[in-house]
Amino acid sequence: MKKIKEVIVVEGKDDTKQILKAVNADTYETNGSALSEVDIARLKKLQATRGLIVFTDPDFNGERIRKMISNAIPGVKHAFIRRDQGVPEFKGSLGVEHATPEVIRTALEKLYTQATAENREITSADLKAAGLTGKTNSRYRRERLGQILGIGYGNGKQLLKRLNMFQIRRDDFENAVQRLDQEEIK
Repeated sequence: MKKIKEVIVVEGKDDTKQILKAVNADTYETNGSALSEVDIARLKKLQATRGLIVFTDPDFNGERIRKMISNAIPGVKHAFIRRDQGVPEFKGSLGVEHATPEVIRTALEKLYTQATAENREITSADLKAAGLTGKTNSRYRRERLGQILGIGYGNGKQLLKRLNMFQIRRDDFENAVQRLDQEEIK
């Protein structure tokens, strides 16, 4: 089983159990959507000594935690699963704890590092030209683009921020848009 050197930040003990089915890793559980100053201080220390991978649920609270950590701690890595990969089989809420070990391993192989200084390679005009904003099917196209690039879903403003924050190169963006266009033709 692959050993992950960084500490993986998850929301709860069930996420930890599922992560450990996929990889050998240490986790830090936030135990909910609120992070205290003590949590942030601990996470800063872990980032400095081992590095962090933020792997939160693909829902509102997961995104909230991801933003809190990203704003407080520069240079953390991010792993994402799609919403459909975190759906419970029977009951419960959407989350990493419902992802298969294979989905978790794939997400951990496709990490994004938050840029400390945002590189504005992609603009809002690029999103509009690609039909990611301003069209009736833009929401679907943004969701699918986020899946293709592995950066999760966001509205137009959030998507633009993520594309630049995770330093998605223009050619990778254009290739993903081209793939999206080809899928829509079929």
